[in-house]
Amino acid sequence: MVEPRYGELDPSTPEGRRAVGEGNRLSWNEATKAHNSHKADQARYFREGGNKLYEEELGLLGDVNGKSVLHLQCNSGQDTISIAQMGGIVTGIDISDEAIDFARKLSADSGVPGTFHRADVYDWLAEASERDERWDIVFCSYGAIIWLGDLTTWANGFTKLLKPGGRFITVEFHPVEMMFEIDYSHRYPYSTHGTSITWDDGILDYVGEFGPRDTPTGWLDGVQNFENPHPAHEFGWGLSEVVTALLDAGLVLESMAEYEHCNAKVYKEMKQFRERSWTHKDGVPKFPLMYSLSARKPG
Repeated sequence: MVEPRYGELDPSTPEGRRAVGEGNRLSWNEATKAHNSHKADQARYFREGGNKLYEEELGLLGDVNGKSVLHLQCNSGQDTISIAQMGGIVTGIDISDEAIDFARKLSADSGVPGTFHRADVYDWLAEASERDERWDIVFCSYGAIIWLGDLTTWANGFTKLLKPGGRFITVEFHPVEMMFEIDYSHRYPYSTHGTSITWDDGILDYVGEFGPRDTPTGWLDGVQNFENPHPAHEFGWGLSEVVTALLDAGLVLESMAEYEHCNAKVYKEMKQFRERSWTHKDGVPKFPLMYSLSARKPG
């Protein structure tokens, strides 16, 4: 089992931030190719009206018809296009070249409109602010926040882009869930308070590991025995650190929820909760596996 290394990079310096971004860009490029190799005709899925969002984010997003939605760290665009299926005017941002190329092709081939930009999220937020762009909703989900080394700059950056009354929405894996290995052994801290966590085996083929149970577009065997040659750099954040970053940016917290089920099978042994969702196996004391937040910009 690969052991992480802590504190190798300092995202508070320009050099450290560039090293984080470049390393993760390379690691995500390789992982994204493996991930999409397991998913069948995704364009057809969306052409036929498919939507892969879960009920948690659907409930928080509400009626997005005609609203501008900025999806930060959008990966290959499947969730972005799902929001567009509901009438949202969507723009997705991601650091991975492979992911954005795929998202653009998926949008074109499915006929579901979306705009996608390959960029470091911090750089893009600063540039969009200079262009005086404004959005009704800023959205991110499921493993986005752990790639951020600076929550303050992130929250201030997208808050500037929200229209008065605009909302930030996220559904995320709970930091308590991330303390445990796939066998439920307690291996990791609740928060590293922004200290970097470097994984030499990089971003894994978790789509291949999850298998057909989490691929509503259809399953392909795809890449086998994937090994990522590029290390990846994460950051541990506690729930209070995320909430504080939002409040300090001037947002008003509207809702917060914690869930004892998860929209991914994060441990080897779990019970089915509903379609594409799992909860703790029998005999394990329950603890939260996901959380959601909704915050509004006053005005």
